[in-house]
Amino acid sequence: MIRFLRKSASPKPAIIEEACVHLDIAGDSVPVLVRRSARASRYGLRIANGTGEVVLTVPASGDYDRAIDFLTRQEKWLASRLSRRGDFVPFEDGAQFPLRGETHRIVATGRVRGAVRRLEGEDGNVLEVPGLPEHLGRRLTDWLKEEARTDLSRCANGHAAKIGMKPGRITVRDTTSRWGSCSAKGGLSFSWRLVLAPPFVLDYVAAHEVAHLEHMNHSSRFWALTKRLFPETDRAEAWLKRHGRDLHRYGRANG
Repeated sequence: MIRFLRKSASPKPAIIEEACVHLDIAGDSVPVLVRRSARASRYGLRIANGTGEVVLTVPASGDYDRAIDFLTRQEKWLASRLSRRGDFVPFEDGAQFPLRGETHRIVATGRVRGAVRRLEGEDGNVLEVPGLPEHLGRRLTDWLKEEARTDLSRCANGHAAKIGMKPGRITVRDTTSRWGSCSAKGGLSFSWRLVLAPPFVLDYVAAHEVAHLEHMNHSSRFWALTKRLFPETDRAEAWLKRHGRDLHRYGRANG
């Protein structure tokens, strides 16, 4: 059973209007954001990486009856994806998460001063984080962003040197729809969450964006250059397709 709960205009220019519906899946009431978009050319259903929210996109010329019919027909697919979706893992004392593909455990030192430290012990890898408990998440996230910036700058500059180019400013953000981007002026932007993945994945995304310095498209020549810069392109693409969504679980609170 599906029922509308609200309908409202969205402040985003491309979004014409939004509505929230509930879909019953195996006895659970799952909220679905129905979003009519000026940019959409077809109906689409996805689970947002950053929030875990279920989003149904409707073309500007579409109608809600067809949208609900589409949603109902995707119920089994959605149930399967939701069953595989892991809970968010907040950055807090004792939590475990991957750093460069290896599991690390957070240890809150309780000390007001000091820097985040990575330690290797008999019980596994540890990240010591100073500061008050309420500041732990922010301090660790800031540290991870700097680690990501260091790794990505090294990889991007290395790949760019191979083709006689130099990227513009390199920035890191918490993007949810793409792992990297290249601006028309040559600036490169990346998701800091790549530092959580195995190093070859981060290296691939750096090579991918560097290839855009020469080819601002995804043509055959672009892919040929990307694979020349990073021969393990297919392996990295497969890893991101299978595990990329999980990287968005870390550092976020449930509920």
